[in-house]
Amino acid sequence: MHSIPKFSVVIPFFQEEENVEKVIAAVVNVMKTVGELYEVICIDDGSTDNTWSILQQEAVNRPEIRAFQLSRNFGKESALCAGMDKARGEAVITMDGDMQHPPELIPEFIRVREENNANVVEGIKIDRGKETFFSRLGAKTFYAILSKFSGYDLTGASDFKLMDKYFMNAWRQMPERSIFFRGMCAWLGFKHAEVPFEVAPRKKGKTKWSFFSLIKFALSGVTAFSSLPLHIITISGFIFLIFAVILGAQTLYNKLAGIAVSGFATVILLLLIIGSLLMIGIGITGEYISRIYNEVKMRPRYIVSQSVDKYGSNSEE
Repeated sequence: MHSIPKFSVVIPFFQEEENVEKVIAAVVNVMKTVGELYEVICIDDGSTDNTWSILQQEAVNRPEIRAFQLSRNFGKESALCAGMDKARGEAVITMDGDMQHPPELIPEFIRVREENNANVVEGIKIDRGKETFFSRLGAKTFYAILSKFSGYDLTGASDFKLMDKYFMNAWRQMPERSIFFRGMCAWLGFKHAEVPFEVAPRKKGKTKWSFFSLIKFALSGVTAFSSLPLHIITISGFIFLIFAVILGAQTLYNKLAGIAVSGFATVILLLLIIGSLLMIGIGITGEYISRIYNEVKMRPRYIVSQSVDKYGSNSEE
């Protein structure tokens, strides 16, 4: 019988060949000081560089490492789910594989959890590190919109978390395919505690988040936790209906009074405004329909193609 570890550290990697060895070494060194049995679960999210080769070697050389390769790039959220599904620990710690989540804070997470009897300890960003003005503005706008639409304030939230077995049992009951990890954790509730941290600068490599991937992530977050955009379409429709009735009454009065004037510009502007509103409404509705479409297909969140795992098969899955 294999001993059940106290902690499982889940780290997703994508195109991080320059950081893999450093991240694993730093996490292992920190976990050794904790004094509890642990495992480190590394997920390669379909990298095309040498990330998987390095993870394989690390898993062979270090008994505490378990490595899994996904069949393609499913995205960070799905990679996190893969690691959490494979975790055997009584508590699960999730963190990024780019060294921007400081591993040396893990003992602090454990201490805060024990002192507060918390189910979840979350790393809260007090400084987002080196970001462009537009990145900071975009993040603030996204979290402000999400807070207004869903009621969950995720300002400063991160994927750097420690979650106990009760929280993990509840997490595993959420089967949706459109995943927004931070929002889902907030929705579950339980007792939360926080540990503030500053986002460390990248040691090597560049961020894999493009402008369009961030937009997609933001849309996923909003549509996954609020139906308010759909209600806004309905409200806008009623506002325009009232406006149309007033304008129609005015036009009819002018016609009957014999003072009607040519309103070509007014007609064109109204057509443009109403047309734009209709297209935006169709687009918002389409976003929700696409979420439903992805859910009803019931496809798996991820597919593991290879693994180096002492608790399972060490080959192609």
